[in-house]
Amino acid sequence: MRAYAARGKPNVTRKVFDEIPERNNVICNVMIRSYVNNHFHKDAILMYKSMLASGVAPDHYTLPCILKACSASEDLRFGLQIHCPAVKKGLDLNLFTGNSLVSMYGKCGKLVDARKVFDEMPYKDIVSWNSLVAVYSQNGCFDEALEACKEMDSLGVKPDPGTMASLSPAVTNTSAENVAFVKKIFLDMAKEELVAWNVMIAMYSNNSMSSEAVGLYSQMESRGIKPDAITIASVLPSCGDLSAVSLGKRIHEYIEMKGLKPNLSLENALIDMYAKCGCLKEAREVFDDMQIKDVISWTSMMSAYGRCGKGEQAIELFSKMLELGLVPDSIAFVSILSACSHAGLLPEGWNYYKLMTEEYKIAPRLEHSACMVDLFGRAGRVDEAYAHIKQMPLEPNDRVWGALLSACHVYNNMDIGVLAADRLFQLAPEKSGYYVLLSNIYAKAGRWKDVTLIRSIMKERGIKKIPGISNVELRGQVHTFLAGDRSHPQCEEIYRELDVLIGKMKEIGYVPKTDTALHDVEDEEKENHLVVHSEKLAIVFATINSGPGVPIRVTKNLRVCEDCHIAIKFISKITEREIIVRDTNRYHHFENGICSCGDYW
Repeated sequence: MRAYAARGKPNVTRKVFDEIPERNNVICNVMIRSYVNNHFHKDAILMYKSMLASGVAPDHYTLPCILKACSASEDLRFGLQIHCPAVKKGLDLNLFTGNSLVSMYGKCGKLVDARKVFDEMPYKDIVSWNSLVAVYSQNGCFDEALEACKEMDSLGVKPDPGTMASLSPAVTNTSAENVAFVKKIFLDMAKEELVAWNVMIAMYSNNSMSSEAVGLYSQMESRGIKPDAITIASVLPSCGDLSAVSLGKRIHEYIEMKGLKPNLSLENALIDMYAKCGCLKEAREVFDDMQIKDVISWTSMMSAYGRCGKGEQAIELFSKMLELGLVPDSIAFVSILSACSHAGLLPEGWNYYKLMTEEYKIAPRLEHSACMVDLFGRAGRVDEAYAHIKQMPLEPNDRVWGALLSACHVYNNMDIGVLAADRLFQLAPEKSGYYVLLSNIYAKAGRWKDVTLIRSIMKERGIKKIPGISNVELRGQVHTFLAGDRSHPQCEEIYRELDVLIGKMKEIGYVPKTDTALHDVEDEEKENHLVVHSEKLAIVFATINSGPGVPIRVTKNLRVCEDCHIAIKFISKITEREIIVRDTNRYHHFENGICSCGDYW
């Protein structure tokens, strides 16, 4: 019976079982285990009932196995029926039965009962603690799961790779303190188990620690530990965040080599990674090659086109998706509305909004309203954008008002800009970007007293301007630059080359855009401030260190300023390079002095 069960043949195991004239609990236990190990959980429960009906008594081997079947099928009612007689016979005090009861209650969402069983266990091992951690993780209680880890650690029970595996279902955005604690668990254990690496990479990725996620993945590779589909799905978003396209392509090759496709989540992650790196061609190739596509696949590809200003291609995809009978969800409509916004397709965007609300009966969420305000605002229809906010059924959040403030900045609408800023200072008083936008509006109007006032308010409230940070990948390593950065080993060479480049740019017509510099000082000082913006430094560094014609990809944490946008167009022409810059708003593909956004961003 064990031999057939191990070969995945529970039906043959049952035939042998049925031919045995006298059955004891050992024979019945083997049959139940055969069903459970081969995922025939309901058959296992029926077998257990048959065993009781025939007068064969369960023992401490039976109960953990049948409780596992209850867990897998989330059959709380039958689990309770097992627990009661187990208590009467004292079998619940058995370590394995106790561990199984904790798991069963947790799987059925009964966290209080799981904890009660755990606390009443006379003896606990590492499996017991891992079961408790898993109970909280499986129910989305990540903080409680980590508290259980801290509790076990304080009692001298050392977490193991099983602990990391138990944490895995709930790894999410969490506090810096929790990240540090999980990192300590990871560093204190042997690192042969892939699951431990997967949890750490996922935690870094989910907490916007992309450099750490990519760095840990590289460490794992250097140790000879082979990634699986979970590792890859976790690290690909971080590759995209850092525009680490060479690593992303290497991972793609690994997927192909190992035959990990078709795999919907992996292929969707590849589309997203290539899209974030501005590699539309590669993203589309993955998309076209997919055997099965879900709404997420279509939405990711539409979003990729939208962020690169290719609204027509996004519309074409959306129409094709509808033709194939897929029903767009609210996120798909966010993608298409955003694509229309980035491409200036106001009538089309308005039609999709009506399609969503009138035909598909999807109630607009704040994301849709932000897209509509952005759609009107980018098109210069600031009054209509403001009117849309005033008639919204939901209370506008900072993203909605932020879209309006951005439009006021672009189109110099100070009156509505001040109104929007006032609401933003109430909704998000700690976000420096909104203060900077209003300061820029005042600076463009030459109202330096108001600029000074805004800066005084920021200082009074302890709000600091977020420094501009740009990442660029070179030969598999991500290099990070700050505005005015002089910490890079090649900084002297970078600044020399930048001075030469600025000179060449001015010869062919470059005039620094100084009207939004936040300083009431001479133009020369403003120019010096603009010259050292982080994206310029990153681009010059990449130009020095890569061969002629090699595309340069830069990711920035803030919106590209007007001066840098103008400057990069000149740089692309002089260096004869394609330069792809991803900022917080969109992608800019600069080539031969022209940007793909058509100066509409």
